[in-house]
Amino acid sequence: MSEQTPVAVLGAGAFGTALAIQLSRRGAPAFLWGRDATTMATIQESRENTVYLKGCALPARLIATSDLVRVVAESGDIVIATPSHSLRETCERLGTLLRPEQGIACAAKGLEPGSGRLAHEVIGAALGLTRSVAVISGPTFAKELGLGLPTAVTVASNDPAFAERMALRFHGDGFRAYTSRDLVGVEIGGAAKNVLAIAVGIADGLGLGANTRAAMITRGLNEITRLATALGAEAETLMGMAGLGDLVLTCTDNQSRNRRYGIQLGEGATPEQARAAIEGVVEGVRAAPEVLRLAHRLGVDMPLLEMAGAVIAGQVSPIEALKRLAERPLRAELG
Repeated sequence: MSEQTPVAVLGAGAFGTALAIQLSRRGAPAFLWGRDATTMATIQESRENTVYLKGCALPARLIATSDLVRVVAESGDIVIATPSHSLRETCERLGTLLRPEQGIACAAKGLEPGSGRLAHEVIGAALGLTRSVAVISGPTFAKELGLGLPTAVTVASNDPAFAERMALRFHGDGFRAYTSRDLVGVEIGGAAKNVLAIAVGIADGLGLGANTRAAMITRGLNEITRLATALGAEAETLMGMAGLGDLVLTCTDNQSRNRRYGIQLGEGATPEQARAAIEGVVEGVRAAPEVLRLAHRLGVDMPLLEMAGAVIAGQVSPIEALKRLAERPLRAELG
């Protein structure tokens, strides 16, 4: 496919809009698709997504539309940036519209509710195992990407040529895209870090300080790496953009909805009150039970994420969760 063939981004939330802006910022045409016709017409006319990404202008070559048939017919590769719980439905809508040569890249971070499947597994089940599939993940706040501030991600794929092709479409103007073959490592890093960000937010809401935050990020990365490698991922992936990079970003900056949700819990809000206080999807809330089910099935010990999940579910208070963690027996740091 030509570099001038449009790439379509499905999902007109903050991150989808930012990705579409970056694609068209590179000089090629791009589509931004959303379900609601009125909303998409307003975005196309005003040249701004004032609901989810206010202050970030759409480049001239970016077309916002609700016409999925047109978008798929006129585009080459497709980027899905809907929330993870909508991934299967989005794929099913694409089913009869796609051409064999069109690859699918997923920018959603999370596991499928109920099944715990990774994004590439959901896409493969819905659209066929022979199609080129990639995942895009890394330390990316949508607003900063939309404004053109320096950003870096990892593009992992079962097809190295497709990973390279997608990376090249995004790469440039302060945006760095690295390639990888480790789909599992990149996806587990992107999903589990949201749960850990809630745990760190809880600790900060309790006023436990910077020492605790650093310790939790370090031990949490260890937990996530154990889970990823149990699934066949490479440990080195979790030290990269989709692992450590995304983890540090999400755990330390209040642009993170997951972190803010955790802070609310630590300050005494119920899970329902904390959720109501946060605008947008809190992916860690949906990811927690799936990550923990996966860990239990594989026999992977994840005490920090386990306690975060218990607080999210309303099973224990933040103070009780902290007490249980403090009572864990002494052990070696590694191993």
